[in-house]
Amino acid sequence: MLVAAACCPCPPLLVPEVASGAAGELEALRAACMDAVGVLAAARPDVLVVVGPAEESGRGPYPQGTAGSFRGYGVDLPVRLGPAGGAEQEPGGRELPPSLAVGAWLLERAEWEGPPVEGLGVGEPLAGERCAAAGREIAARAGRVALLVLGDGSARRTQKAPGYYDERAAGFDAEAARALGAADAAALAALDAELAADLQAAGRACWQVAAGAAEDAALRGALLYNEAPYGVGYFVATWS
Repeated sequence: MLVAAACCPCPPLLVPEVASGAAGELEALRAACMDAVGVLAAARPDVLVVVGPAEESGRGPYPQGTAGSFRGYGVDLPVRLGPAGGAEQEPGGRELPPSLAVGAWLLERAEWEGPPVEGLGVGEPLAGERCAAAGREIAARAGRVALLVLGDGSARRTQKAPGYYDERAAGFDAEAARALGAADAAALAALDAELAADLQAAGRACWQVAAGAAEDAALRGALLYNEAPYGVGYFVATWS
């Protein structure tokens, strides 16, 4: 059963070494993410599942100890999924996709010493019904399950945004932020997958996985962060 969730964005710029001179611009976002991860620890789950968007080649599952890095962003910063002392990945094994590498970094920064950690990469085109089914399977894994859900909102909030400006982006993000902050599983399940794809909202599928996991959990939500630096919607929410 799902007992807690933290929903965080996953831009590599969240990592100060990647952001370099712009690191200070996202410090409030990092602080909100740390607060959200703290809610997961306080829930004392039996297992933590980290869910993030991934290309087809990067879909999970990923066991504890799987390695990742930010070499693709010009930074030699290795990370591992889960607490120190977990299973070590064998040399030459598959690495974490970028979103789960950010999740692993968040857990390392928070000095996560909780229960076992697993990772799951979710394809952004995955239909809502399949996302919900995956979430239900995750929630049934143990008596107390926690989720770290990674994903960004639209990338078309301004003319300088990665996807340029789309007048629909603000409304989509407003509804996504409201639903995440209210732990409104029905509203998250109702997000339009085609519109999300048009707006380059990379979090839609992962949020709908979380919605499936939370269907019978009666969790309360809190929205900790809702901004669009660089024209991309970033939200941090907790469910407990």
